[in-house]
Formats: sequence, structure tokens, C-alpha cells
Amino acid sequence: MDEYFKALSNIHRRRLLIALLDHNPQRDNVDVPEDVHEGEKSLEALQIDFNHVHLPSLEETGFIRWNRDAGEVVKGPRFDEIRPLLELMRNHADELPDDWL
Repeated sequence: MDEYFKALSNIHRRRLLIALLDHNPQRDNVDVPEDVHEGEKSLEALQIDFNHVHLPSLEETGFIRWNRDAGEVVKGPRFDEIRPLLELMRNHADELPDDWL
């Protein structure tokens, strides 16, 4: 369970995983959304974190497969393990705080 919550502990990872529920693969869409800001970090700094921290972390857990050259993210071999949590969050998005998804 800890591994699932760690993967979902960041808004960028949550949004990417939830997007994969309906759209597998994600192409040209593995960027930090412009409406997501964390404190004083610039969008460029967030993108660097996304590429060097968040995507590798999700890939290491097996929740995604990331083809860096093609800029493509697909569901990984363990995606179905986290699917119930993602569906729960998506299905109850209107009941969650705005910054959760």
C-alpha cells in the first residue's frame, strides 16, 4: 500500500496515471500541465523534476513504461494494481479538494 500512496503523493504522477486510465499511450502529453504550480518553482523547473524524478519513479515501480526517445508513456506491467485507487479518485473527483487532481 505504501508504494501506491507514494506514487499518488504527487499531483503530476496522479494526473498522468489517471490520464492513462482512458488514454493509453500518452504521447506528446508527458509534460507538466501549465496550470500546476508548486510554490515558487518555474514551469521549466517542474518539467525537469517530471522528467528526472516523477517519470523514472513511476517506471521503476512498473506502473508505467516510458519511451524517452518517442516521448511516450504507456501502462506498465503493474498498472492494474493501482487502477482501483485511480478509478476511485477519478470517480469521486468532485468530492476531493481541487488540488488533488
